[in-house]
Amino acid sequence: MEPLYQQTHKQVHEIQSHMGRLETADKQSLHLLENEIQASIDQIFSRLERLEILSSKEPPNKRQNAKLRVDQLKYDVQHLQTALRIFQHRRYANEEQERQREELMSRTFTANGTQKKILDIANMLGLSNTVMRLIEKRAFQDKYFMIGGMLLTCVIMFLVVQYLT
Repeated sequence: MEPLYQQTHKQVHEIQSHMGRLETADKQSLHLLENEIQASIDQIFSRLERLEILSSKEPPNKRQNAKLRVDQLKYDVQHLQTALRIFQHRRYANEEQERQREELMSRTFTANGTQKKILDIANMLGLSNTVMRLIEKRAFQDKYFMIGGMLLTCVIMFLVVQYLT
């Protein structure tokens, strides 16, 4: 049991050092390193099962100590597994945010672009330039009516608050 325990313990420490390298790894080697760590963790879990069987076969005076050591290893490996999953989840979330940011940056959110598209559609439908100018003028006037309405609403709300308090 002791040689297997020592090998497993050594492998746990190797995984811990690999986990430290995850933060500094480039994108190409990151996937390989993650897969290597996951394979090592899986191998350790299989070794732990074997160690549990062997610890139950230890003499009664050593059995409790052997089980404690195996349980401690199991606890350490579970924490390594959780840390790897958290790292992967954080990386996937960052990649998704990066992808969404790039997608948003590639879009254009200009009113002029929208207005140009509307004018192009109107030209295709055959509306005259006079009608299109009237539509643009109406949109310009509507903007002032909207701003005036918002200001009037704010003044009324202010007066109501002043009157009620």
